[in-house]
This record gives sequence, C-alpha cells and structure tokens, in this order.
Amino acid sequence: MQIYDVIIIGGGPAGLAAGLYAGRARMKTLLIEKDKDGGQIVITSEVENYPGCMEEESGVSLVARMTHQTEKFGVERAQDAITAVDFSGDVKVLKGKKGEYHARSVIIATGAFPRPIGCEGEKELIGKGVSYCATCDGNFFEDMDIYVVGGGDTAVEEAMYLTKFGRKVTIVHRRDQLRAAKSIQEKALKNPKINFLWDTVITKLKGDGLLESMVIKNLKTGEETEIHAPEEDGTFGVFGFIGFLPQSSIFEGVINLEDGYIPTNERMETNIPGVFAAGDIRVKDIRQVVTAAADGAIAAMMAEKYLEH
Repeated sequence: MQIYDVIIIGGGPAGLAAGLYAGRARMKTLLIEKDKDGGQIVITSEVENYPGCMEEESGVSLVARMTHQTEKFGVERAQDAITAVDFSGDVKVLKGKKGEYHARSVIIATGAFPRPIGCEGEKELIGKGVSYCATCDGNFFEDMDIYVVGGGDTAVEEAMYLTKFGRKVTIVHRRDQLRAAKSIQEKALKNPKINFLWDTVITKLKGDGLLESMVIKNLKTGEETEIHAPEEDGTFGVFGFIGFLPQSSIFEGVINLEDGYIPTNERMETNIPGVFAAGDIRVKDIRQVVTAAADGAIAAMMAEKYLEH
C-alpha cells in the first residue's frame, strides 16, 4: 500500500502552493484535483493584485506557472473526486471515485463554488443564457444585453469585463448601493455601458432551450416586471456573482465546520492532528489568490513539522 507523507485535495492556488512547498521539502506528495487546476482564479480575466504577476496576467496564465512550479518539485498528481474520508487513524484514508489513497497528513484545499442566484428556472438554463463565469461565456453574448447579479467586488469587476462583449451591461442589485471597493465602484459608475437596477432581484428565468425572458421584482415597491430578449437577438445573458459555497460536504461529521467552512488556527491546523486546511475553504475574512497561496505554504510547512514529531 502506497502511503504518502501528505495528500493535498484541490488544485487551486492554495493546493498548488502547498504542493510547491511540500515537494520542495522532499515530502512524498500527492495532489488530487477532480477537474482542472486553478479553482476560481481561472475564471478571472485579469489579475493585477498578485505580487510579482506579469502585466496582462490572467488567472489561466498565473495558474499555469504555479502548476509548472509544483511539478518541478516532484509532486505526483491524480485526477479524481474524493467522495469520503477517514481521518481517525495515524494514516488518513481518502476514498475517490477511481481509487483509495493513504497519507500521514492531509491538506484540504477544496475551495468554494459560485452561489446560485436562487430563482425559478435558473438550473434549467445554466449554459443556455445563465452563467457564473464571465471569461468562459462572455463572448457568447457579443453585442447583446447582459445582466450581472450582485454588488460586491467580483460582480462589479466582472460586469466591467463583460462590457467588452455586451452592448449594454446592467448590474442587478438587491440594495440601493454597491458593496464593492470604492475604487472599483468609481470605475463602474464612469463606464457608459454599465447600467443599474437597484433594490431588485430576479424571481424567474424563462426560455425554451435558451434564456428568452426574466421576471424582476423591486423589493421596495413589490412591482414585478418581465424583461424580454430583443427580437433580433433571441436571448441575453445573466451572470451570477453573489458569493460562493464551500466544497466541504464530504467532511461533515468528520471535522469541525462553521457554516460549511473549516476553522483553523494560524498554523492551518484543523481540530484533527495531521489534517490542515488552506484557501477559500477556511473560515477567514479575506479570500484572494495571495491569501490562498500563503495558506497553502503555511499548511505544507506545518505538515512537515507534524511529520517530524
């Protein structure tokens, strides 16, 4: 039976940074990712706040270089979805769809995924007008109307990015003012292609195969309005950016959770010895690439110390 020094679950910035530090420390390391590397950062079109990033850096290009660094230090890889874990013994057991994995320590870096808008018809129209990824799907709505749901940093930044494609981008926000950083708000308010629907939520999305209309509700007046796709377009885009849901369901009842997130101390230790958490899955105030990478580095170094003792 193959027993690794450390297994990292998740290939986002936290997992890749953990792999880099673990591999460099000559620990026998396996990084398991169910899909492709990058997590949420790969859907970011432009990265300008990561220290040392190149000009015109995208999430994809940044992650590609992180992955290369990790591979350089001998980290083994497995593409699998972990479905159950057993952390009760000195050797931790991870059960995936393709196999079973064993390690003396584990770093959880499973991240979080987009929160649904929460309206009728949303699920049926995902990929047919409804999206949560501007860089993935923005070009499908060239010269069309686009609606962005949310009012935080991500929503406003992605709305500005979508103005490259849509003829008009409307931010739909349930409050009467944005929550985004002032510098981001200023850019958006000056952008002639961005409009706003304040105190508004989407209650229903309609369409037969493609998104054709949506019903919006003003939360102050209670008035509902149906917005139809322009006849010449036949459809329009609705992008949801209202936060994330932690990918932690397989850890319920196994380790301590707070609202689905994993609490740790500053050493990234969970309540179970030998099990660490890093990145967006943690209980934390700031979720950025730089903080995720820092978490991953700390988790790997603390895993090394754990193994030494």
